[in-house]
Amino acid sequence: MAFEPPERLVRALGETYGDEPAEAWLGRLPELAAQSAARRGLTVDRVQAPGGRSSLVALVRRPDGGPAALKVAPSFARPDLERAALAHWNGWGSAQLLDDDAGDDALLVERLHPEVSLRSLPEAKALLEAAGTVRRLWVEPPGGHAFETVAARTERQSVPMRAPQDPELAPLVAAALTARDELAASTPELLLLHGNFRQSKVLSGERAPWLTVGPEPLVGERAYDLARLVRDRVEDLIAAPSGASSARRRVNKLADSLDVDPARLHGWTLFRAVESGLRARAAGRHQDAELLLEFAGWL
Repeated sequence: MAFEPPERLVRALGETYGDEPAEAWLGRLPELAAQSAARRGLTVDRVQAPGGRSSLVALVRRPDGGPAALKVAPSFARPDLERAALAHWNGWGSAQLLDDDAGDDALLVERLHPEVSLRSLPEAKALLEAAGTVRRLWVEPPGGHAFETVAARTERQSVPMRAPQDPELAPLVAAALTARDELAASTPELLLLHGNFRQSKVLSGERAPWLTVGPEPLVGERAYDLARLVRDRVEDLIAAPSGASSARRRVNKLADSLDVDPARLHGWTLFRAVESGLRARAAGRHQDAELLLEFAGWL
């Protein structure tokens, strides 16, 4: 079985972590994946494509024939933190971790249905199911954890945003940074968060109708975790005649359904949309950048 990395993984690793470390790891990936599968006695069905943005995902079978998914990630993507979060959730709202630490950067997890995510549902139903799923993840973090805080992650993300910007974008970037600084200065709660929660991260399963995958775990407030969900299907929002008002209604609806301060959700949504838009722009993904920055301008 050839463990060829999907194009999305190649592109995303280079964009997020830099071309040099990404290329070095990708060159070793086929060997690392084969070793991880052999170490666990797995039979590989196929590599999932387009797959994830920080790991290769192979659909496998355990020695007893049971289905599973093997995730192989570079250490700089911190698979150890994903392992710790999945172990703490223990299948409550998330895919179940199926093995103990095997001494490598791979994770063996419950196999879900990658072709069926919440994006397959009508928007209103998808948001309802998303809200019910993500709330299960918001628990007290384990003692002595190594998870990054929302304040620390967003401070790191804000560094390139504080450099001089295109004059047309400068007011929007300044508003996003002001929102971030004010929110990070007062954290109302420190809960374990998914970190990258959106509709495509919620997949259909056998054990439960919907379970999350692909966390980038950190600790902080629920409003941060909801902020990425607000802009799901952003291309549809932008195309709609009432897109701006629909975006604001979505903020209020999600905040109300999950008892989150709408002002804080608004602020984190603004920051995360602008940060993602600038990152897409720097990577040459101009259409994505345009959509995200237009959406942010509506907020």
